[in-house]
Formats: sequence, structure tokens, C-alpha cells
Amino acid sequence: MLKISHLQKHYRGFSLDCSMEVQPGMITGLIGRNGSGKSTTFKALLGLIHPDGGEIEVFGKKAEELKPEDKQKLGVVFAGSGFSMYLTAAGVANIMKSIYPDFDREEFLQQCRRFDLPTDKKIKEFSTGMKAKFKVLAALSHKAELLILDEPTVGLDVIARDEVLNMLREYMEENESSSILISSHISSDLESLCDDFYMIHAGKIILHEDTDVLLSDYAVLKVSEEEYEKLDQQYLIKIRKEAYGYRCLTNQKQFYMENYPDVVIENGKIDDLVVMMEEQV
Repeated sequence: MLKISHLQKHYRGFSLDCSMEVQPGMITGLIGRNGSGKSTTFKALLGLIHPDGGEIEVFGKKAEELKPEDKQKLGVVFAGSGFSMYLTAAGVANIMKSIYPDFDREEFLQQCRRFDLPTDKKIKEFSTGMKAKFKVLAALSHKAELLILDEPTVGLDVIARDEVLNMLREYMEENESSSILISSHISSDLESLCDDFYMIHAGKIILHEDTDVLLSDYAVLKVSEEEYEKLDQQYLIKIRKEAYGYRCLTNQKQFYMENYPDVVIENGKIDDLVVMMEEQV
């Protein structure tokens, strides 16, 4: 669906060099702290900034070779952008109908009502959560094959975030060959949603892993100084000094469970991974 090869963008004090892929039928997450390069990557993907190097392929074609009918197969949610705040949902539906041949106006308005989005109110009167749901719903409404979603849950409370994520899950159940690339600094969102994820830090991809592998094979060991000295360290990815001894990240949880039964071993979570992977050894 999407292939990025050494996408580069250089600013004063920051350089992006990103390579990643999104496979058909997959939800792929891009995670990292604010300022790590997520939005720069998305802006380059969408042609909002001109990259300094590298290559972007969408649907097997170079980005610059995409035709209008190819671009209609993209659904986009970008942080800080959207429809005019003075439009109503019904007005947006009219615009969408004129742009996308596969857009079903009545279905869209029905979905708006389902998610408690009034069709006759101006978008500027919507709450933050309502605006987020509306942007995602609009991106889903024309049967896009590839959804590119930049921080679609930013600024939302837990309930609104769950509603947005459930919209995406339902969409993928109904459109099994479609794909999603989603960025978020709320890593727990991706843990429950994504099939795989990339971690970006200081403009570079520092990890790519299947979510199932993360949850089954990764772990954090909490060991004293004495335990650390006796520990087989060949499977430790990152090590962090703590007051009690050391905090160690591994992708071989079973090995340490079998060989060090007395060591405190916590199941790996994406939050742990983000914190530990960004630490210097």
C-alpha cells in the first residue's frame, strides 16, 4: 500500500531519514514523542512539504505519478486541518459527493446521527471530540483503500478516543483489504489497535515490531546490582540505571523467565518501549 525509502527532510537542528512500509489489510502505527518526526513524515507523504531526498510509493506508484483517481483512494486526517468551521455536516456531504464517486451522502449523514453529530449545526459549534469524530468519519466515508491519520485522537478524553478507535476497527472489519497508517504519541491507543508499529526518534526509525511480538516477547527486568552482575546480558536491548539497581529491556522474556525465576519481570508495553528505546545506553 505504502513504501517509504529514506525519506529525508532537513531543518536547522533536525533531520528526518525515514523508511517504512504499510502492508495491505494492516493497521500500522507510527509512535514517538512530540518533535520526533511523525508530523514531518506525514506532511511529506501528503505533499504538504517538499522532501529533500528519498522515495515515496503509494499503491505501487511513485507519489509524483499518482493520478486523481489514485488520490481519491486516500483518506486523510491531519492534525490542525479540516473543513471550514462554517460548514454543516450536510454541507460537507454535498462537497464530498462532488469529489468522490463512491461517496454515499445518505449513508454519511446516517453515520453522523449514529455518532451524535448534528447534521444542521456548523462545525465550529462542535465539541473537540465531535470535531475529531467528524474528521475521521469523513475520511472513512468514501471507501478509501489507504487511510493516513495523523494524531486523530489528540486532545480527546478517554471516552471520545475509544469512540474514534472503534470507528477505525469497524471500518477495517468491513474493508479487510484496506490499510491504515496512524500516528500518535498516546502509545496505549496503538497497542490495542495496530498490527505492527514503527518507533521514530530524532527523525529516525529506531524500531519496527509486530504488536503481538511486543506483547508476548518483550519484558522489563527489574534487578538489583547483585542480580545484574549474575544476569546473562546477551538479550538485553536497553539498560537503565535506577536507585534499586537496573531496569533492563529485553525481547527474550521466556529466556529470563526460565533461567532467572527470582527476577522481577514485567510484561512489555509500548510505553515502556518508548521510554527505554529513547534512552542512551
